[in-house]
Order: sequence, then C-alpha cells, then structure tokens
Amino acid sequence: MDDLDARLLVTMRAHPRIGLTELARLLGVARGTVQARVEKLTARGVIEDFGPTVSPARAGYPIMAFVWLQIAQGRLAEAVQALDRVPQILEVHGTSGQHDLLCRVVARSTEHLQEIIAHILTSPAIQRTDTTIALSTQIPYRIEPLLTSD
Repeated sequence: MDDLDARLLVTMRAHPRIGLTELARLLGVARGTVQARVEKLTARGVIEDFGPTVSPARAGYPIMAFVWLQIAQGRLAEAVQALDRVPQILEVHGTSGQHDLLCRVVARSTEHLQEIIAHILTSPAIQRTDTTIALSTQIPYRIEPLLTSD
C-alpha cells in the first residue's frame, strides 16, 4: 500500500456513500486511477466489503459481552461449528493463553445473554466460559490511525 491507497481508504471510510468520480475529485487523481485502486484493494482483500455499518444496540441488542471459551482438546472445529449457528455471536477469534476462543456476543438483555451462554455450553466441545459485559465503548473500531501512521 502506498500513500494514495491510504488516502483513498481514509476518504472512503469518512464518506462511505461517495461515488468514484467524487472520490477522484477529492483525491486529485483520475477516476480511472481510483477505480483501478479500489478494484486492486478489493481483490487483495484489503477492502472486505461495502456494506453499511450496523449498530447492534440500535437494532435491538443493547448488551455487548466478550465471552472467553475453553475448548475440549481436539474439538476446535466442532466448537466453531456450534458457535456459527448462534446468530448473536458476531465474531469468534482464536487466541493464545489461558482461553482458546474469544467471542463478541450481543443480547437483548442480561437474561438473554445468560440464555445464549447456556446454549453455548450445550456443545460438548465447549468446556467453560468466562464472560465480561461491556459497559461502554471508549474507542470504537477504527482503521484510519493505522493507515496514516508512519
């Protein structure tokens, strides 16, 4: 990635509904250049999607929690398959250290969160959970500082 790619991505994040022509004007380059760069960044997987960012809280899921999981030895694929069937699990990351997986989970209420965790534990591949409820978001997901840093 070069400086133009970084500026392109930062501008697209700041103006998610911007067209290629306006993007080219803001960056001071030809529309064809912008189109080629966007296609290249998409093909390389740098740009993952063009969909809207959805707020789970505003969509009816105001509780966000991080659930650490310990998985039974040799049963990671089975655990991931079970987690994939739970729509309130937004992300699952494999981790090092004391736990095997970290899940970002949303729920309608704390009671609903408890039901989700109980459901997760029905899988024999999942041995234990450790849950932390997020009280607030101090720094939301961001990529711009990374793109503009040296």
